[in-house]
Amino acid sequence: MASREVPAVLRAVDLQCPTNNRAHRTDETDTERLLLRRGQPFSLVLQCSSASPLPPKQSINLILHLGKEGDLVVKVSEARGQRGQWWFHQQGAQNELLLTVHTPADAPVGLYKMTVVLLDAEGHIQERIRAGTFYLLFNPWCKADAVYFPDEEQLQEYILNENGLLYQGSWDMISSLPWNFGQFEKDVVDICFEILDNSPAALRDPEMDSANRSDPVYVSRTVTAMVNSNDDRGVISGRWDGEYSDGVAPTRWTGSVPILRQWSSTGARRVRYGQCWVFSGVACTVLRCLGIPTRCITNYSSAHDTDGNLTVDYFYNHELENISAGKKDMIWNFHCWVESWMTREDLSEDYDGWQVLDPTPQERSEGVFCCGPSPVRAIKEGEVGVKYDTAFVFSEVNADLACWIVEPDGQRTPASLNQATVGRNISTKSVYGDEREDVTSLYKYPEGSKKEREMFEKAGRRVSQRGAGEGRLELAIRHAPAVHGTDFDVIVEVRNKGGEDVPAKLTITSSGVTYNSLHRGECQRQNASVTVPALRAHKEVLRLRYTHYASCVSEHHLIRVTALLQTDGERNAVLQEVNIPLRIPELHVKVLGEAVVSRRLTTRVTFSNPLPVTLKGGVFTLEGAGLTPAREIPALGDIGPGEDVTVKFSFKPTRPGLRKLLVDFDSDRLKDVKGVATVIVRGK
Repeated sequence: MASREVPAVLRAVDLQCPTNNRAHRTDETDTERLLLRRGQPFSLVLQCSSASPLPPKQSINLILHLGKEGDLVVKVSEARGQRGQWWFHQQGAQNELLLTVHTPADAPVGLYKMTVVLLDAEGHIQERIRAGTFYLLFNPWCKADAVYFPDEEQLQEYILNENGLLYQGSWDMISSLPWNFGQFEKDVVDICFEILDNSPAALRDPEMDSANRSDPVYVSRTVTAMVNSNDDRGVISGRWDGEYSDGVAPTRWTGSVPILRQWSSTGARRVRYGQCWVFSGVACTVLRCLGIPTRCITNYSSAHDTDGNLTVDYFYNHELENISAGKKDMIWNFHCWVESWMTREDLSEDYDGWQVLDPTPQERSEGVFCCGPSPVRAIKEGEVGVKYDTAFVFSEVNADLACWIVEPDGQRTPASLNQATVGRNISTKSVYGDEREDVTSLYKYPEGSKKEREMFEKAGRRVSQRGAGEGRLELAIRHAPAVHGTDFDVIVEVRNKGGEDVPAKLTITSSGVTYNSLHRGECQRQNASVTVPALRAHKEVLRLRYTHYASCVSEHHLIRVTALLQTDGERNAVLQEVNIPLRIPELHVKVLGEAVVSRRLTTRVTFSNPLPVTLKGGVFTLEGAGLTPAREIPALGDIGPGEDVTVKFSFKPTRPGLRKLLVDFDSDRLKDVKGVATVIVRGK
């Protein structure tokens, strides 16, 4: 007589994706795939073949495989283990079993493959059924997680907000750039883990890398290395020389998602090109997506001190030509990085909290172009030996700027020493709206205070007592707000504090520069022999004309004016320098009608050419998280001086809520014109 086949007990697994994702605050990303945060329970429903879910003396286990090759294996049973272990409890009803699975708050993040197995009394596998996969993310809402953040309102910004502002311009004329982080857009979570999987450590030892992903210090440091492409299969290639014809100019990007998708779709080939705000914007997207609270930071007058002496030295000859050739020290008009919030279990608890992470490739750290995490507290207190890279970041916000005149015989004459130039108006977006929050006090004590200089000495540098520029003559440069395409005046004022008239030579130059101090050419030069009356001031006016600066101004719309005052017959010089941002118009973006998910919505964008020249090759680029993927719309024909051009486009919003549509306009003679519209999208 033939034996009768025993029917299978396990029939199917319901991952309860909508319910779990909503509870884990990942439903913005997906409701059809399981996305979980560690340290927080989730539920599964096992559908069985009989009214009594399990036969006597049989039990359920879950087998989890982590990593691309499933190298790390986790066995999950009903027995509650020690703290830090996976476990579940089960509850039967009719022909279903409800499993509530508990994950450790220090479990490695990543993609887990899950199998449900049925065991007999001896522990032998009777049945198995594949339950699918799930992503496990960091959990800043869980007190036991190393990224726990106690303020719900701030988590709405630093984890859940897909839109942000990156600050640019100069310390005295701050501008904001809307940026689409898009961490919940389709496939972005997959790309974030693809980035981690392509790191050198993951390719070299996948099992060890998977285990190390429990630590946000390890993961965030990996992200800073992988966002730039200098050493590895990283995302973005940096370029600052103005030659972007074989890629996309950094100023054209308005968000992270097109960059991440291009990198992934081309097989981890680097995306050309980015600069510091692009690197920081992409890093913020990846870190927020992974569940680490993150915000973008801009440091104005940011020092790049390559030799670690806490001084940036500029050298000029008597013709005011920069002869600092071969030296990489420079002051960036602004520099962007990110801060991420985490416990530093590798350090003392004094250094928990915000950590600087800088993905822009500037200097190597442990042989790799990455930077951080460096505790903001350590930077403020001058603890430059604290890992990682605290000495470099301390210099970015604290270095002194020294300018020298090099004599024909090679001797150097001090022209200025400024101890308050570097590290100004350090900025981030407020959690309370589109306002700027100044966080300078988190990085440094007040400029010129005794405490600030104590930290400077503590960091290993004797406070300089050089009396550069402290003679009878003072030099100042003033200017009205400058609009790109117009002529404007710069006033150089020489003030004589002494009791005698002083004859002197005044040299003034204007140059086009990039935001990180690379020269693009001299625009104008003016020399004057002046006699400055005792206890009086002399003013010299330099008229900056568009016809002169148009050919040398960079895509960052910056003019640098430098003035050098030299007194007759003395080795005595005073130098001053200012960067003048040229204002450009904003795009006018108007959304027409009511925004509803999946219903076509029309938007109108208007641009007015502010330049006295015709613009050619105009292109509008637009994108918005939950609204539309990035797309380009060419302007029809050339745009004459003062001429308006309007384009219309339509799209179907994909997700409800408060959304932002970002638009960029670029042409041959004018680039980086931005516009933004806020859209409230209703559900169907």
